[in-house]
Amino acid sequence: MMKKPPERKKVSDEDAGLINAINSGRKSLFHDLVIKYEQKLYNFGLKMCGETRDAEDMVQETFLNVYRYLSDFRYEASFKNWLYRIASSACIKKRRKSKFAPQKDISLEDFIPDDKNNIPDSLPSWASEPLEKILNDELSDNMSEAILSLPEKYRVVLVLRDIEGFSTEETARILNIKPASVKVRLHRARLFLKDKLKGYFSE
Repeated sequence: MMKKPPERKKVSDEDAGLINAINSGRKSLFHDLVIKYEQKLYNFGLKMCGETRDAEDMVQETFLNVYRYLSDFRYEASFKNWLYRIASSACIKKRRKSKFAPQKDISLEDFIPDDKNNIPDSLPSWASEPLEKILNDELSDNMSEAILSLPEKYRVVLVLRDIEGFSTEETARILNIKPASVKVRLHRARLFLKDKLKGYFSE
């Protein structure tokens, strides 16, 4: 007799009550989920896509997919993590289709050597301030342009980790990659931004 695969442990979720109510037939409460997360997703989309129209389209597509598949949500990850997984996928698809997307991504593999053993655990001094704060001061345009010039796989890791505040493990689950890959991509992205904005920071 074949053994059943072990059930994944369900995580505690602050949105569980609302999701259960929606899945029990109170569909009007879906609006509460939208109100809670739409601005956060829009800000995420704007940093990922760089254009208001693309960010708005991404938010709409994300919530349509959430509404379509919410009944299949099993709390194997937090709802927020699941939501950002859908949003990240929508962002990447939207960015590739956008007329504003660069014709060819730069290669950070060439820009920064692949040395996983020498990735520092601590932030460099130039990155000691949260990116969210930097994006609100005079560096706004330059920082936004630098982030948007990152290849997608680095940009999404940087935004999720340094702006949205997800942990390495959460980011890995959202993007379905290994935590070690998150660390490498984040390190490369930070070094790239440091080079792009070296006129503003000193070590």
